[in-house]
Amino acid sequence: MGKKEGGEGEEGSTTTLPLFESKAARYRGAYRAFAATIFVGVCLIWVYRLVNIPKAGERGRWAWIGMIIADVLFGLYWITTQSVRWTVTYRQPLKNRLSQRYEDKLPGVDVFICTADPKMEPPSLVINTVLSVLSCNFPSEKLSVYLSDDGGSEITFYALLEASRFSKYWIPFCKKFKVEPRAPEAYFALHSDVHDIKYGQEWLDMKKLYDEMKNRIDSVVESGKIPEETRIQHKGFSEWNLKVAKNDHHSIVQIISDGRDTNAVDNDGCRLPTIVYMSREKRPQQPHNFKAGAMNALLRVSSQMSNAPFILNLDCDMYANNAAAIREALCFFLDEKTGHETAYVQHPQNNNNLTKNDIYGNACYVTNAIELAALGGYGAALYCGTGCFHRRECLCGKKYSKGYREKWDIEDQKNTIDKSILELEESAKPLIDCSYEKGSQWGKEMGLIYGCPVEDIVTGLAIQCRGWKSVYYNPERPSFVGVAPNTLEIALVQQKRWSEGMFQVFFSKYCPFIYGHGKIHFGAQMGYCIYLLWAPVSFPTMYYAIVPPLCLLHGIPLFPKVSSLWFLAFAYVFVAKNAYSIVEFVMCGGKLQAWWNLQRMWLIRRITSYFFAFFDTIKTQLGLSETHFALTDKVVTEDVLKRYEQEIMEFGSSSIMYTVLTTTALLSLVSLVWGTKRVVMDLELKALDQFISQVILCGILVLINVPVYEALFFRSDKGHIPSSVMYKSVFVLSLACLMPI
Repeated sequence: MGKKEGGEGEEGSTTTLPLFESKAARYRGAYRAFAATIFVGVCLIWVYRLVNIPKAGERGRWAWIGMIIADVLFGLYWITTQSVRWTVTYRQPLKNRLSQRYEDKLPGVDVFICTADPKMEPPSLVINTVLSVLSCNFPSEKLSVYLSDDGGSEITFYALLEASRFSKYWIPFCKKFKVEPRAPEAYFALHSDVHDIKYGQEWLDMKKLYDEMKNRIDSVVESGKIPEETRIQHKGFSEWNLKVAKNDHHSIVQIISDGRDTNAVDNDGCRLPTIVYMSREKRPQQPHNFKAGAMNALLRVSSQMSNAPFILNLDCDMYANNAAAIREALCFFLDEKTGHETAYVQHPQNNNNLTKNDIYGNACYVTNAIELAALGGYGAALYCGTGCFHRRECLCGKKYSKGYREKWDIEDQKNTIDKSILELEESAKPLIDCSYEKGSQWGKEMGLIYGCPVEDIVTGLAIQCRGWKSVYYNPERPSFVGVAPNTLEIALVQQKRWSEGMFQVFFSKYCPFIYGHGKIHFGAQMGYCIYLLWAPVSFPTMYYAIVPPLCLLHGIPLFPKVSSLWFLAFAYVFVAKNAYSIVEFVMCGGKLQAWWNLQRMWLIRRITSYFFAFFDTIKTQLGLSETHFALTDKVVTEDVLKRYEQEIMEFGSSSIMYTVLTTTALLSLVSLVWGTKRVVMDLELKALDQFISQVILCGILVLINVPVYEALFFRSDKGHIPSSVMYKSVFVLSLACLMPI
């Protein structure tokens, strides 16, 4: 990879200096020594479990055997996680060098933005993402933005029209005053006091224009009707003269702004980027392959229009937060020494609506700063589905070969220069018909791969197995910022979708240990499995949340006595692992309270989302059900938003996941009370010696579940846990307590 500044390249000419530098994380040797001590502790725990199995007929024998399995699974999973802590690598682009060498011959970039439902993904949210990219610090004539609307909504089309008109004012404003971020909603929210802004009058004028545009869009969304005068003004609305339903409509392609047209300029007379609206054909009986199908349709349509060699794909709620993001990504692709090996550059997913202490554990501090950076160190950065720059050829199935050099420095695309807008639109429509992909390699060897809810992960792995490398880049200022779930149910549904999809990958031919064998580094294969095995890790977690508390109720010890030397192994692994986890989390930018909230969410996710995802995956593998894609709702009511900002957990439904969560929480509480009584009442302190570990475990579980108890017993707002959930939980708990162990 690129040399660090001051190294070998520093002595050469400017044209040979690397366009980025790589740095290995510090203290890797110290961490490996520390990890080795934990490994010894884990092995001692396994030995203790095996040599102390109760004899046949003794109470608790089966519970003990279950503990053996749980501890082995936990240990193996921990070993897997070490693969992403031994090769952490950070990369830094040097965009000044890029400008010096390539400013006059920068390659084109196509931006793909996907939306699917104007109700769950409001058009005002979508156009902020569009505007943030349109105004990036990059030559407008080399930038094309494609919006894929799987909902086929004329309201979304109308919003994009409004955004294109507003962009004539917004783009010059951003470039003149170098504003950040360049999504207008986020910008005006961050810089709300006009008195603190030197260009106050221009700010007021722009704010007025934006508010007027937003109000027009919101009024159309509310009424559901496009103003008649607007329909007459733009030919594109004629597409909706035919029957158009969300899951039943024809192919629609509309070029809203043509970057080739020298008359398509902003208010400063500068060329505007190309803006294209696309909605692929959808029919009820035809598979549409969710987001992967939309991305592949975008690949084909864009190849007929701009055909840029590099592509940025974004979710509709993830705006560009750094105007230099495109230039920074190109540093990795255009580096003369290693750039030709790079298939894609992945940025982390960051969110702008996190609470102070990240109540739902959405920040991913450690994942972004360490785990994904380590996979990038193997040259196998995960493709996460958004915030990712691609080399078009790689995404279209090209295999890497030595000596490969892509020719991208051409001024015009010959296949589009002589075609009119109408000709381009009509020639692109057949490419997104339902029948186009039949009998082709699309979804198999070309484009994003079909058949899995996490098509991005599989596609990234397939690209790496074709010989390409991928880069992970985590800048100090997040390049792209999205919206995190702000209710517990939405967060759990999202996690269920991810964990189910990733576990399906593990069962498929794309399992990294099989598909990636001999093609990617073994450490990268293990790194992939950290996420692919979220679902099965739910079982040892569920076991620990249920069996030790139940055994405490029945007076069955499952851990060594405090007076035993074996106890030291358990205590060391628990304390050392959690102490390191805290240090790691804080060093990555998190707060102690946020760490605690994340521990709560890990428990909740594992015993709900991941647990149900496991069974749904098994049903899918057996052919008993089909894969479904659950879209994450981006709209919440004011009272829900208020509770979210106050960091009050939102329940408010009778989901079966809440029944499981409430049952385990009540079990921990009952067991803690009973276990504490057992220890206190024992004058000889034998119970203290035998059961203190289980009492501590129940105490930790009770502390983790404090928000659950509040929602069960003390809250009366709409976000509390319904009584029906509590009744079901009490019934299940009663049955569990009566079962023999």
